[in-house]
Amino acid sequence: MRVKRGLAAHRRHKKYLNAAKGFRGGRSRLYRTAREAVERSLQYAYVGRKHRKRDFRALWILRINAGARLSGISYSRLMHGLKLSGIALNRKILADMAVHQKDDFAKVAEMAKNALR
Repeated sequence: MRVKRGLAAHRRHKKYLNAAKGFRGGRSRLYRTAREAVERSLQYAYVGRKHRKRDFRALWILRINAGARLSGISYSRLMHGLKLSGIALNRKILADMAVHQKDDFAKVAEMAKNALR
């Protein structure tokens, strides 16, 4: 008896066509085009996960710098002062403080200033 392979191919095609739902035109209907579109979209998704980390870090630095300038110190001097004073707060927490707890952030900035003296 011969082996009929239609089911495996059908499943494989269906997997890509389901992943391409919402794509426009042939990209959601034609197997080869859909596969190319899906594989490219997965590459973009992988790169996008790296970009998200980069973008958030840049946003946090922006917010910390704005809060630091209000306290009369630059971002780089603030971070150096925090390191010298042994305050181990990451940029995410510092940015949140700079936006939501301005008075607490000002105290932290003051401690960094004192460490620089």
